Amino acid sequence: MGFSPYQATSLAAAVNLNGPGRYLHWSIFSVSLANLVLVAVMVVIFGAALLVRFPDDHDRANGHAVHGDGARTPSGTAHRREKATGEGDPPAHVLAPEAGGEATASPEGDRTWTGAIRRAGLRLLPPGKLLPDRQPAYVASWIYVFGVATLAAFGVAIVSGFLIALGGPDWWHTNPVGHFFNSLHLWSVEMFMAFMVIHLWGKFWMAAWRGRRALTWLTGGLAFMASVVECFTGYLSQQNFDSQWISTNGKDAINATGLGGFFNLLNFGQMLLWHIVLLPIVLVAIVGAHVLLVRIRGVSHPLPQKRPRGRAARRAARAADAADWTGPTRVYDIAKEAVTATVVATALVVVLAAVLSSPDVPSVSIGTWARLAPADFMATATSELAGTSKTATYGPPYNNASGSTQRIGISWEKLAGVHVPVNPAQDFVLGPLEKIAPTTPVLASALRRYRAAPASTRSAWDAAYSKALDHVKFQGGSPVVPPAADGPVPTLISAELSLARGGALDTDLLANRSFYGTDFTKPLLFLEDGEYFAQQAQAQHLEGNQWGVMNETGSYPGQPWLWLYTLWYQVPGFDNSANVDLIAIYLTGAATILLLAVPFIPGLRDIPEVVPLHRVIWRNWHRRAGGGPRTRDSGLAATHEARPSEVRR
Repeated sequence: MGFSPYQATSLAAAVNLNGPGRYLHWSIFSVSLANLVLVAVMVVIFGAALLVRFPDDHDRANGHAVHGDGARTPSGTAHRREKATGEGDPPAHVLAPEAGGEATASPEGDRTWTGAIRRAGLRLLPPGKLLPDRQPAYVASWIYVFGVATLAAFGVAIVSGFLIALGGPDWWHTNPVGHFFNSLHLWSVEMFMAFMVIHLWGKFWMAAWRGRRALTWLTGGLAFMASVVECFTGYLSQQNFDSQWISTNGKDAINATGLGGFFNLLNFGQMLLWHIVLLPIVLVAIVGAHVLLVRIRGVSHPLPQKRPRGRAARRAARAADAADWTGPTRVYDIAKEAVTATVVATALVVVLAAVLSSPDVPSVSIGTWARLAPADFMATATSELAGTSKTATYGPPYNNASGSTQRIGISWEKLAGVHVPVNPAQDFVLGPLEKIAPTTPVLASALRRYRAAPASTRSAWDAAYSKALDHVKFQGGSPVVPPAADGPVPTLISAELSLARGGALDTDLLANRSFYGTDFTKPLLFLEDGEYFAQQAQAQHLEGNQWGVMNETGSYPGQPWLWLYTLWYQVPGFDNSANVDLIAIYLTGAATILLLAVPFIPGLRDIPEVVPLHRVIWRNWHRRAGGGPRTRDSGLAATHEARPSEVRR
């Protein structure tokens, strides 16, 4: 006995979130309760990270005390000093062969390109920085945890994606085990994005770009942007109703930029490959660069409790931020932290997947549409035949019309041209009917008559039949349309309805050019032209005026990090503009550039100093170190003055 997706979900989940969602409205703002809960949880986690006491600076496991010079002194015994930063060029003998081994460097080799690259690498990132066992003592806040938590959740998302790949991209729709793997992937991605956003919040309020760390901030921002696109293509790859609706709505924004012919959201096969191959490579590269920059430059020093006054004081503060940290350090087990974070993230994901499962509202097919809303299907098929549908009048990249072409100064769609040619009358109606005409003489005769007629006559027939359809009735499932001067059109549309109800039209439109059948451009465009598809989306709260791009079906959280993009569709004046997609793209792009450029914009980069949330982050450090060392010369003195008991020991 097989299981439907809903049965599989109910078996796997202790809490069923597939029922109708709840939504809150205020002015132009609308948010699903699920998204609001997710954001609230993120804010609570961020607040807890700010306020919950971080473990004491002492290594309680072995009684080691943290000293201002970075040394550990167990039981009063003098030990040699350990340098925390691991900076400086390694001595020549560091690469000497060990017993039984072979030499890894030689004076001659030092003059080679390989030797030069090795020396540069060791100078930028010596082992002490790559895998440090100590860190500055001011790193004593839960805010610092979310960097490694983000990486851990990212790793779980990759592994869960591998698990889904075991059975292919669609097995999770019908197999309970596959559905559970999909649930693991969903919640790992939600956790990954949530932790990344919290990490971004923390780094902003710490002004983490200080001290020549602007490139670190840039790579972090780029990683966030790449993650958004990665998640978006993941939603498109689901091949369920949510992915259908997101693709048909998202295509308008991509088409407005002129990229729709090259990045086709309706081609689920293309989106799947972007999701599992191209974007992960880019994302891993950016994240890797970000982590290496953090290791090279280190974490930003604490901001002073009082903002520096005067040009000289600000210049001295900038120099101190860029200087190497020589103040007190604390034991830091980076390997243990990574393993612990991964174990915790995995456990949370497994619990969420087991308790809440994941959504999977079945996709809408043309056959379902024709069976459940035959009048709407017939009216849409007639508009395709007449050339009056949305697709027929859309414009690039599908045809040379201009009904949906957007322009703000320049039309990128027109410049890009037609790259995904679609002729609705031929592709959606006449072409499929011609394939069955040889076995249906009446249909063959109607097709010959329709094609032989002048364009003006065909238009008159289409218009007459479209008007008559307003009074269509169904007897035993068969349409009964009042007589009209509509020529052979009733025969054509009646045959189209029968073809669709039997599922043959879905097959024809999907397999028209592709053997593998992953390009859903034509069936989705046909569906979008009717009213039935939009009615299903409205019931699921997915339409644009419902902040739909943020939402998921049922009561599941969707993509709240896209709130800025969907905001522009709600702004009075923008919401009714014919260029709203281009407006949203431009304004979101400007906001993205602004985020990346924060380190370089006076005023904007000073917000963390004006709103001193950083005092909460570094409160333990300021309390224990009397404001904390900020320069190479004053660091040890300030710390020793603040903690004389440790100096004596």
